[in-house]
Amino acid sequence: MRRDWDGLLPRTARLADESYLDFVTSFRARAVQQMYPMLEELGNAVVGREHPAGTAPGIAEIQRSLDALPLVRVWQRFMRSHQEMMWRRTRASIAAEADQWLAAMRDAEARGPGRLLYDPAFVVPDYARVEVHLQPGGYTDDPLGGPVFHYGTHVFYQGENAQDEQHVEMARKAAAPRDGAVRRVLDLACSIGQATVALKQRFPAAETWGIDVALPLLRYAHLRAAERGVDVNFQQALAEQMPFPDRHFDLVLSYILFHEIPWRITERVVPEVARVMRPGGTFCIYEFPNASGSLSPVAQFLIDYDSHDNCEPYSREFVRADFHGLLRDSGFDVAPGPKVANGFLQSIVATRR
Repeated sequence: MRRDWDGLLPRTARLADESYLDFVTSFRARAVQQMYPMLEELGNAVVGREHPAGTAPGIAEIQRSLDALPLVRVWQRFMRSHQEMMWRRTRASIAAEADQWLAAMRDAEARGPGRLLYDPAFVVPDYARVEVHLQPGGYTDDPLGGPVFHYGTHVFYQGENAQDEQHVEMARKAAAPRDGAVRRVLDLACSIGQATVALKQRFPAAETWGIDVALPLLRYAHLRAAERGVDVNFQQALAEQMPFPDRHFDLVLSYILFHEIPWRITERVVPEVARVMRPGGTFCIYEFPNASGSLSPVAQFLIDYDSHDNCEPYSREFVRADFHGLLRDSGFDVAPGPKVANGFLQSIVATRR
């Protein structure tokens, strides 16, 4: 018998798994909340001494400066270890109840109030099949990827998103069009639908869609929405080739999508978002910082480290690209968006001209 839900969060198969993952959560919190601020202060000071004001050291120079600090190596080991521990135990715990999870997701497909749409002939592009964040099978190839992703990211968020709090905040702060008309809403690359549901709750009269390339995540997203009786629609689709007509949406939300796809795909996605948005519609983006803004030396180091040691293969090129320029060239006026609890992310409101 599956242990059901703890509010909006799935329970692990055994209490022992939950206890182990609680430890991993605190392990990650120590590395992120306590060690990283120390590393940031010390590392920026070291780089600043070695590279005088007015110079712009490259990532290789920053790396050489930081390699001499023992704290950096310890922090890197901690970050890698907790990720491996998190996914190993989460995947094993969910797999212990695989038949029940798969049956629940299959049965939910016949239930509403919303719909789950996908084409069995859909081909997932190779760029989307990487094991982002070290998740076994990535987002697309593990049938249990949805619940595994959900509990794994619960640990990743250090327990601070157990009831979708961060996604609710982003949906609540998403900038509506100035004319106030919100009839259709899209959650772009919605994963397990946490923000999709939150957007529907904020705009209950709006037709609300979430699209993603990963069917395992969408099946789980639909299960969660159906369990709560929330009328949202999910569809497997490519962000660079969406199955919607021109000028269809009033508001589009994107949360940490663009650093997880190749820049050549981003250059197709942004114009496609412009195509499906009406003039005056708002594209609300929460994303990694990049060259459109300013990055401290240690922030540059963190993103580069995350790329090669935490399986974020596309983040380097995003961080170095002119994302704001691409938005403007695609037909958007770009302005800073509202601040959210995750202060590392940049927040952008791009209004369709």
